[in-house]
Amino acid sequence: MATTTAPDATGTDADWVHLARRSLSQEAADRIAELAARAAGAPTGLVQLLEGRRILMSGGFGMPAAWASLDAVPAASTLARIIFDSGCPLVVNDVHDDARVPPDAPVRQADARAYLGYPVRSRTGAIAGVCAVVDYRPREWTAAEQSVVGHAAEVCGTFVAEREALRIADRHRRFLDAVLDNLHDGVVACDADGRRVLINAPMLRFTGRTPEPFAPGTHPLDFGLRHADGRPMAPDDTPLSRAFRGEELHGLQVLADSPLQHPRVLLVDGQPIADATGNRLGAVIALQDVTELKRTERFRDCELAVASALAEAAGAAEAGPRVLEAVAGTLGWAHAELWLVDGPGGVLRPAARWSAPGSVAPMHVPDQLAYGQGISGKAWLTGEPVWIRDLAADGEPLLPADTVEAAKLHAALAIPVRSGTGTLGVLAFFAEVVEDPEDALVALLAGIAAHVGQFLERRRAEDLELQLARSKDEYLALIGHEMRTPLTSISAYTSLLRDATPAQLAADGPALLEVIDRNTTLLRGIIDDLLDLAALDTGHASVQLTPCDLAEVVREAADAAQDALAGARSPITLRVNAPDELVLPGDRLRLRRVLDNLIGNAIKYSPDGGEVTVTLAADGDYVAELVVADQGIGIPPEERDRLFSRFYRSSRTRDRAIPGSGLGLAISRAIIERHHGTIALLHRDSGTAFQIRLPLNTSD
Repeated sequence: MATTTAPDATGTDADWVHLARRSLSQEAADRIAELAARAAGAPTGLVQLLEGRRILMSGGFGMPAAWASLDAVPAASTLARIIFDSGCPLVVNDVHDDARVPPDAPVRQADARAYLGYPVRSRTGAIAGVCAVVDYRPREWTAAEQSVVGHAAEVCGTFVAEREALRIADRHRRFLDAVLDNLHDGVVACDADGRRVLINAPMLRFTGRTPEPFAPGTHPLDFGLRHADGRPMAPDDTPLSRAFRGEELHGLQVLADSPLQHPRVLLVDGQPIADATGNRLGAVIALQDVTELKRTERFRDCELAVASALAEAAGAAEAGPRVLEAVAGTLGWAHAELWLVDGPGGVLRPAARWSAPGSVAPMHVPDQLAYGQGISGKAWLTGEPVWIRDLAADGEPLLPADTVEAAKLHAALAIPVRSGTGTLGVLAFFAEVVEDPEDALVALLAGIAAHVGQFLERRRAEDLELQLARSKDEYLALIGHEMRTPLTSISAYTSLLRDATPAQLAADGPALLEVIDRNTTLLRGIIDDLLDLAALDTGHASVQLTPCDLAEVVREAADAAQDALAGARSPITLRVNAPDELVLPGDRLRLRRVLDNLIGNAIKYSPDGGEVTVTLAADGDYVAELVVADQGIGIPPEERDRLFSRFYRSSRTRDRAIPGSGLGLAISRAIIERHHGTIALLHRDSGTAFQIRLPLNTSD
């Protein structure tokens, strides 16, 4: 990417030798071998290079047939090895009479008799090869012939060195380019004529575009930079133009625009480049991206603003808009929303919203979001932040297409607002530009979401404390009644048994014992339910989430209820609509208990001849929905908010003296919440319908 000029340098001798063979072409080696042979009056000339422990035949002239197929031979068996070991020329007048010649030397195979070789040296003096001539008759090599071959070896070394100097320069240039491209800072330089000679990859990333080539009389840098206050930058004001004119820049802050992205904040250092005599050679600037640093500074202010808003607000309705404005305003995002989980309703409901003035078209915000619906519902479902780089390009319908288009939205981020008891809500932010996910930004927003969660939990605890204070007497009265009634019955019938005569015991004893046993079972059931509910609330109860076929559990519970209905005078009709299979993470026994409870209540509160329906289906890819509905006495509207409270029984149930402990729905809700689901009473004109929504997948 970057364009540079490398300084003069050499590699190691090993590098030089390895590169020399690639640098000296066979054509050049053949030509040098021919010149050496002709000048020395020898029939054969050769150029060999050393690679490790082998001798490579780089080029030759008048090569004998025995050497035609030679490419590499072990150095130990060659005359070249003697030159490598000694570092001196080798003169052999007769191969047969010279003891230095190895028995298996290639010169013997070619019937050569005379040999004259000189070392080819690198620029550092290391021996890289041999230039030699060979004759097929004994001869004495004259001083002139030896000098000629020595000069040929020098020419060979010079030629290789020059070629390798270019390769080394290219290699160094590539290394320098790689270094420049992997810097965090952008670098741009121009020469004395204003031509751009260097630009690295970070500079292109900062600005998102490549400038036009510079020509004399124009400005050397035009990346669409702006002044720190957002004003457009005139060509003469661009940093490289200023450095080109001789100005030194230190810590100049500028903005770099990029299509569909927030401007980058850059700090610029620059200076002219001159030689020792002061002649201008060009100019260079370096740009450091400090966008995250500036954003972090703004977020510190944002966190203070959020803390102030939460400290002064009485509730979510008052704190929500202030928090959204502080966060979205700092981010420069166009729209923000706060959603809160409606536990009984099993949905998200909007608690606050904020839009930047004049930056976004009116958005339609629905009255509620289901589990997994939209980007906020997805964050609720997964319990993790959800970042969408570009809503317009995303295939998943996290927002209606007309809403995205009308508001011109692109990036979106949803952060769960969590507490020790689970997810309380979701913060959602939307931008008019495309943004890639940033871990630091997500971490900061997660911290703000945690502050919001603590605020909501604190307000919830305060409200709960007030509610507990108001309902303490009522609660004690309810529990006292539910447990006192069977105890009173057991005590009374025990007294009857104690005071009865033998004849009375024989006649009435079994009936009295049956009443005592029935009330004992009822009392034991209330105690067991209380212990189980306490264990579920505190997390001590075992809930094993394993693959569970909920459709099969529904059918089993319905079959058991159908068997209990058999023989009734006016049987209740029980209808089940469920798929063949619907597998989700669940505790089979505890889900069965919930179904037994809901179906049992529906049958108990239905009139003779009534109908109870159980419907199970998958709602999209994320949620299973179960609805148990009846045509019974229903729940008064003013009592629905208390339906899942412990020991609560509706006035209609008490008026009709329908038995029950008032713990079933509280236990059912605790079990469903431990499955990361929701249970809610659906609004119906008549009868009662309970809706359960369970995730089809969970990471917990």
